[in-house]
Amino acid sequence: MAKGLDVGTMNILSAQQDGNDTVFVQQRNSFVEIDYSDMAEQMLSRSEVLHIRKDDKVYVVGDDALNFANIFNRETRRPMQHGILSSDEKSAIPMMKLIIEQVVGEPNHPGEKLYFSSPADPIDSDLSTLYHQKTLESFISDMGYDAEPINEGMAVIYSELADNDFTGLGISFGAGMTNVCLAYYAVPVMKFSVARGGDWVDEQAAQATGTPVDKVTSIKEDDFELDFTTDVGGVEGALSIYYENLLDYVIDLIVKEVDEEDVEEGLDVPVVVTGGTSSPDGFEDLFRDHLQDANIPFSISGVSHANEPLYSVARGGLVAARSDEEAPAAGGEEEEAAAADE
Repeated sequence: MAKGLDVGTMNILSAQQDGNDTVFVQQRNSFVEIDYSDMAEQMLSRSEVLHIRKDDKVYVVGDDALNFANIFNRETRRPMQHGILSSDEKSAIPMMKLIIEQVVGEPNHPGEKLYFSSPADPIDSDLSTLYHQKTLESFISDMGYDAEPINEGMAVIYSELADNDFTGLGISFGAGMTNVCLAYYAVPVMKFSVARGGDWVDEQAAQATGTPVDKVTSIKEDDFELDFTTDVGGVEGALSIYYENLLDYVIDLIVKEVDEEDVEEGLDVPVVVTGGTSSPDGFEDLFRDHLQDANIPFSISGVSHANEPLYSVARGGLVAARSDEEAPAAGGEEEEAAAADE
């Protein structure tokens, strides 16, 4: 057995194989603090709400946090910010541990292989992902797993481009970051992240309209469409504007990085977009239109959107982990190196 784990700013998801099916477990990567009382804790436990108690506070964690935040008119708190562990949140690590333990469970056997997603260092920020990656690796290993990081963009390649010999441009639009990877036969040619994603869109739309960020996020996740025909001046209109700005920003940086990496002009590759931020209807068409207007120095054979964008990274981690477990003990170094690309 093996598992893949997508450690995202907004959601944490695991993937494992069950016969011919891939089983996913998901929790929102957030929590909310409420005052402790015996009755409150009893009700939370009876309702199987994920929570922990610390001193005179109770922390509701995961999917239930947003519901409690709305009830108590509070903002949720996030263990991660900009795609990595938040340096401003003192409770980040214990909350992340609790959510990950809930999502992946105990290993099926000691040393079970688990590949977890890790972003590349952003090219538009001085953020470093090393502490984030090593901290996750440490406490996942302490759970009894053989933990390995996999670049988030490369996980998209493994998940979505198997039929194209793992060759193409994979772009994961997450909440905290956008990760980009160009691979040729499973070998990364270019990989980087951009320090903008769905959170940036939500924050800008919230500021523009005077709406709480959690409310903007709820609107975005509730049948929001990128059609530019409704709600001029409202939250959905603002979301559309900042979505378009995000796509232009990411595509401009892709063009710049391709030029700097001196990528061969003769390439002809497919592009696949995925990630929770890419979920709204109309995203694929909008991205395709903007990409066609960009001056990318290689050919693009087509643009597609993952069928299940929220699950792509976890699935890619599972593909890499299974490949690693099935590789022969001797002579499999090249295969392992490709799958474990950081």
